[in-house]
Amino acid sequence: MLVVERRAGAWKDSRFRDLPNLLRRGDCLAVNNSRVLAARLLGRRRLRSGAPGARAEVLLLEPESPDSGRWRALVRPGRKLRPGAVMVSGGVEIRISGQGADGVRIVEFPTLDRRAVEQFLARRGHVPLPPYIRRDDDLADRERYQTVFAREGGSVAAPTAGLHFDSGLLDTVRKSGATLAQITLHVGLGTFRPVSAIRIEDHRMHAERFVVPREAAEALRAARRTIAVGTTTVRALESVAARNAGAIRPASGETDLFIRPGYRFLAVDALLTNFHLPKSTLLMLVSAFAGTALMREAYEHAVRARYRFYSYGDCMLIL
Repeated sequence: MLVVERRAGAWKDSRFRDLPNLLRRGDCLAVNNSRVLAARLLGRRRLRSGAPGARAEVLLLEPESPDSGRWRALVRPGRKLRPGAVMVSGGVEIRISGQGADGVRIVEFPTLDRRAVEQFLARRGHVPLPPYIRRDDDLADRERYQTVFAREGGSVAAPTAGLHFDSGLLDTVRKSGATLAQITLHVGLGTFRPVSAIRIEDHRMHAERFVVPREAAEALRAARRTIAVGTTTVRALESVAARNAGAIRPASGETDLFIRPGYRFLAVDALLTNFHLPKSTLLMLVSAFAGTALMREAYEHAVRARYRFYSYGDCMLIL
């Protein structure tokens, strides 16, 4: 774990197990308890003749609305899975019924209701591991690619800063006098879609669903410092604070907040996060929090010191 001191403009190498020693009595760690769905479906296209065609896949992102049987999804191959196309997975028909921006498709399951779709995912779905993990998922990934806080199903990628914690370290955190607040932001396309616009002001985030329950809001209001575990937690808390004149109150809804350099933070005092890739909104968020120059220097050190990037990599605590 790289510990970055914003005021001093300095950093030091540390270990994640030392995190409790860096906490103060009255601090509150805000964590994202979203759980990754087995939302990747593999199958074959159905040809016009009715015969099975080439391999295809659908990655369900989120329901189009809370009670809808239609889902927003990413598909592969995109050129073949256009509106009107059908993929069959495990004997179940998945129909492409619409098309949105940025390659998103609207899909539906003609023979299944919402509950039956969830049961089908539990039986036949695959965990959508990051593309740089070059192997197929297995049953162990259904738990291994989850944080220790994971409760609320709805994400298509893990909120990876939380992957560093285990129950033993959480006990040590509590003994240090810090508290824990669980919020939910379901990770979707908004989090992992890279910035392709020439001007970052032109980038538009896809909305992601979040919940800040009453218990969490009360703990955060009482905290001496709010330490966000992960960029998804930051976006949820800052979205709530922006709507309530800086206060954290119970809330739910969607957020498309794009935090980039120049943003004024209202809710978060410190941030635990992994190392992020160039052209990502995640890197822009941490640069907004710590300063672009300091982040550039800290990342250069991390590369020289062989810190590990990506989801299962090392982390950075920005104070």
